[in-house]
Amino acid sequence: MYARDAASIATPIGLVRVTGSADRIDAIEILADGAAVASDAPALREALRQVDAYFAGRLTAFDLPLAPCPTERGAVLRQGIVDIAYGQTASYGALARAIQSSPRAIGQACARNPFPIVVPCHRILGAGGALGAYSAGRGPITKSRLLDLERPQGGLL
Repeated sequence: MYARDAASIATPIGLVRVTGSADRIDAIEILADGAAVASDAPALREALRQVDAYFAGRLTAFDLPLAPCPTERGAVLRQGIVDIAYGQTASYGALARAIQSSPRAIGQACARNPFPIVVPCHRILGAGGALGAYSAGRGPITKSRLLDLERPQGGLL
């Protein structure tokens, strides 16, 4: 087992804390408060750099060394979530059909997602576009703010 390190950055949705080692990210948390903390671990520094770029509107897709999923099925579910592009959304049912799963499995994968923002479960909505639940940060409030951040600006209405 490698030593784990943690680093954090202040964002518009709260403190984002990244935990991992020099070469991989094990978890990301959205906390209500706290102080930013730097790290010497290259993977954590890169994660904070990318999170900062995401909130600044300069990054739409993450490229980080995430800890592997414990099961092959989990990897398929995670990739299905990651494949929802920045600024896009999908319903639990539509994603389930696309990856030959069930809406319940998608919901469970979202609820257990150790990498909010990076594995963008905030982009998954309920039937008819309902916001639905969110297990990170302040729940649906955080989900709504992330979706607002990604919403195209400059529309007519």
